[in-house]
Amino acid sequence: MLITNVTTPDSGGTVVAVRIDESTVSEVGKGLVPRAGEEVVDGRGGLLTESLVETHAHLDKAYLAEVIANPTGDLMGAITAMIANRHQMTVANTIERAERAVRAMVRHGVTTIRTHADVTEDNLLTSVEALLEVRRRTSDIVDLQIVALLGWPLVGSEGGIHRGLAREVVAMGVDVIGGCPHLDVDARAANSVLLELAGELGVPLDLHTDEHTDATRVSLDDLAAQVKSTGFDRQVTASHCVSLGMQPEDAQRKTAELVADAGIGIISLPHTNLFLQGRDMQTAMPRGLTAVKVLREAGAKVAAGSDNLQDPFNPIGRGDPLDAAGLMILAAHLLPDDAFASVTSVARAVIGVEPAGPRVGAKADLMVSPATSVREVIATGAPRTLVVRGGRVVHRG
Repeated sequence: MLITNVTTPDSGGTVVAVRIDESTVSEVGKGLVPRAGEEVVDGRGGLLTESLVETHAHLDKAYLAEVIANPTGDLMGAITAMIANRHQMTVANTIERAERAVRAMVRHGVTTIRTHADVTEDNLLTSVEALLEVRRRTSDIVDLQIVALLGWPLVGSEGGIHRGLAREVVAMGVDVIGGCPHLDVDARAANSVLLELAGELGVPLDLHTDEHTDATRVSLDDLAAQVKSTGFDRQVTASHCVSLGMQPEDAQRKTAELVADAGIGIISLPHTNLFLQGRDMQTAMPRGLTAVKVLREAGAKVAAGSDNLQDPFNPIGRGDPLDAAGLMILAAHLLPDDAFASVTSVARAVIGVEPAGPRVGAKADLMVSPATSVREVIATGAPRTLVVRGGRVVHRG
C-alpha cells in the first residue's frame, strides 16, 4: 500500500507519501512512485500519525448508563449498582454492547484495546466468555487484550474462589490478570497474592491501584517494592493511582522513583476519576488524578486511558482516546505532544505493544485526520478519515 498526499508530525508541513510492505512502514518521502499492483490511498492532505491505543476499557460495562443508575455518583455507588444489576448482564447482551463499543473505537482511530473483564464470585465467567467472542468477531480490525479483573477478597481462604477463577480464565485465553488491592482486606497482601498468581500463570499484571483520595492509604509504593524484591519478570501496570496525587510532593517523589526503578507503567484515567472522585471535598476539590508530573520526572511511563464508557462509573464518553488526551492537557497539565503520546507511543509501551507510526521500520498502525498538527487533532476531535491496522485499511471516513 502507498498512502499519498499526507503530512506527518515530522515532515514540517511537507507533503509526503508513505509506503507499507506487509505490516511495516518501508519508505517515507516525496516522489514515491506507485509500484505495479500496489494499492494507492489518497490521504487528501491530512495528517498521518500512528493510530490510537485504548489502554484501559471496561467493554463488559459499556453503554449501561441508561439501564443501571448510579444515584450517588461515586465509586462505591457504581460498584453497588453493578452488583445489584448483574442479572441484566447476560453473555449475549454483553457481546452486543461490547462489540458496538469496539467498532466505535476503531472509527476513532483505535487499533489496540486493553479491556478489563469482571471475574467475580457473582459474575463468574460471563464477561470473559462475552469478550472472548467479541475478540473473535473483531479480530480483523483491532487487537484486543483481555484482563481478568478479579474480585475481592483475594487473600486468605476466602480468596480461594477468585484465585481459582483466575486460573480458569487464563486457560480460556485471557491475556493479563488484575484486581483491586485497595478494596481488599489488606492491599499489600493482595499485591503479594496477585504477583504470585501472575508468576504462576505466566501472564502480565494490570492492577486498579489506590482509586481513592485518602493520602494515608497508598499501596503503589509497596507494589513497586514487591516487583523488585520478587524479581517478577512480566509487565506490571498500575491504573488510577489517585491517592498518590493527594500526598506531599516529597512522598510522591519517593514513590515515583520506586515505580520508575521497578519499570511499572502507570495509566491515568481522567474521564472516570474526574467524575467519581472528590465529591465530598468542596474546597480545593481534588482532580482525582495521579501525580503525573512527578512520575514523569522520575522516568516512569505514564499513559492515559478512557476507562468507562457510558456506564454507572462514567455516564458519558465517545470511545475516543483523544478525549482522554484533551483531559490530560486540561487536568494534568501535559502539553499537546505529550498528551498525544500518552494515548499512542507511551500507551503502546505501557501495555506491551510494538512501536508504530509513519517511520521506516515501524508497524503500520496509522490514522489520517484532516488537521495540520497533533494539537489541532486533539483540539477539534477531527474525524479519522483513514485507519490502518497492520498495513490493512480498517476504516475510511
